[in-house]
Amino acid sequence: MDNILKFEQEKETLSIKLSGNYTSFDDEATIRRLYALAQKTTIKSIIIDASELQKWDSSLLVILYNLRKSATQNQQNFSLNQAPSGVKQMLDLAFSVDRKPVTEEIKKASFLERIGNWGIAVSVGVKKGYGFLVKALQSFGRYLGGRAVMRQVDFLFALEDCGYKALPIVSLISFMVGLILAFVGAVQLKTFGAEIYVASLVTIGMTRIMGAIMTGIIMAGRTGASYAATIGTMQVNEEIDALKTMGIPVGDFLVLPRMMALVLMMPLLTMWSDFMGMLGGGFVGVTMLDIPLQKYWDMSIDAISFNNFMVGIFHGFIFGIVIAVCGCYYGVYCGRNADSVGVATTKAVVSAIVWMIVMTGFITVICEVIGI
Repeated sequence: MDNILKFEQEKETLSIKLSGNYTSFDDEATIRRLYALAQKTTIKSIIIDASELQKWDSSLLVILYNLRKSATQNQQNFSLNQAPSGVKQMLDLAFSVDRKPVTEEIKKASFLERIGNWGIAVSVGVKKGYGFLVKALQSFGRYLGGRAVMRQVDFLFALEDCGYKALPIVSLISFMVGLILAFVGAVQLKTFGAEIYVASLVTIGMTRIMGAIMTGIIMAGRTGASYAATIGTMQVNEEIDALKTMGIPVGDFLVLPRMMALVLMMPLLTMWSDFMGMLGGGFVGVTMLDIPLQKYWDMSIDAISFNNFMVGIFHGFIFGIVIAVCGCYYGVYCGRNADSVGVATTKAVVSAIVWMIVMTGFITVICEVIGI
């Protein structure tokens, strides 16, 4: 049976008869006449008889939706009689009022409650951090005993990533820092005619602290963030859960190779940073301050002391531990979605830099007390 749409006006009523199959109804001329008739001001009610309606699809719903919408706008009565339940449900759903989900009013915590919540959060964080450090030390102990579940290839890959691949960025930044130190020092030393001591200034500054700090900041943003993102992504993909299910310690398999690689490479990168910083200072001293190359070299060698050099190397060693711990910690305790990976990466970098500055303060005070 073909689709049939009959309609006629009886005084103030528009009567519409639906029968047969309404699938892909495309008689646009008939539909336009129906809509025009429904818009007349003399029409007070629209009555639709769908008792003989058989098959139907969305084309029928569009017609009924427009008629009901027109009736609502023109304050006309709209009646749909004996229509299939599906038609009525879809039409009612189309005209249902959008309801926002009911949100519970969040009660603002009092000042004491906020302090208590902060204290609880700090205690939980300290407990998690302490537990992570203990597990890392246990993994290292198992490695020394030859019982750690660590693949040698993972260690070599991590060593490669934080080793020679980091040299270009460390070289560039350290060279520029040495260059800046020489410029800044020369501004003041020129007033005393002592530009030659720029060599000593740059050498002492780079070997004692600046080389280690700049290397630490670079590696925190480069390698620490990489650790957090890599392990965090494994957390999101449930790979860490799979390791735990197979009985493989996460500390041995994921954390230990990365921590060992970074702790071993940081002192070496610090030494390279010291050299590049001295080279940057020498570039300024020789080319812009007219200091003879041999004289600058002699002053730099005389300024190098074993104590300053070892203090810088010790800083690099401690910074390697801090960066590796922060990166792996936030990766292991990452959430289960993509946004959590970004948050973990950000926290890893910020925490590593903050803790490096804190450790620098402690080491500086200790060195001052013992006279190094």
